[in-house]
Amino acid sequence: MSTVFQYTTLAAPAQAEFKDKGSRFLAFAWPVHSEAEIRGYVQTLREQHHKARHCCYAWRLGVDGNRYRANDDGEPAGSAGRPILGQIDSAAITDVLVVVIRYFGGTLLGVPGLIHAYKTATAAAIASAEKIRLDVCQQLRLYCDYAHLSEALRWCKQQQAQVLQQDLQQQCCLLVRIPLAQLEGGLAVLRQQRAIDVKLDN
Repeated sequence: MSTVFQYTTLAAPAQAEFKDKGSRFLAFAWPVHSEAEIRGYVQTLREQHHKARHCCYAWRLGVDGNRYRANDDGEPAGSAGRPILGQIDSAAITDVLVVVIRYFGGTLLGVPGLIHAYKTATAAAIASAEKIRLDVCQQLRLYCDYAHLSEALRWCKQQQAQVLQQDLQQQCCLLVRIPLAQLEGGLAVLRQQRAIDVKLDN
């Protein structure tokens, strides 16, 4: 299996609306990074649209594609959450949440009609969103004597590594995020220098 060095996600939130036989389907799409963040967005929408009949959603996290969920929120099984997730996957994006709020219009749409409605609303929201390509990164902890701090910071700049935290004592510790594409070469440089110790930070 080849290593993935970049992934595509949304640059900013987006939304769209689809109507069918009186029912309104309001789709909201967000870039997200954690399940806690997802729960917050879903809860906020439930509160804002408390008169809506359904609050269906799907999300996918991570470049490996293993973390996802689809929720029908009372619609017939497979008629809402799965179509939403299908559109996320069709767009080949991740770290994304899409919530579709349904205001019932009085006419039953049937399972095929629901699938079409949730799919169409989701596709419209995703299509209207700006997409960005981001580097897959690995966090590292760098340890060095204070005398070698400038060397460690120079290594970070050369490897396009972002310094997230610094603990500058006699023995310094830097928490950094390095693009996966730079990791192997960057570690090889550190092994040659020997003045800087490194540990993977999961």
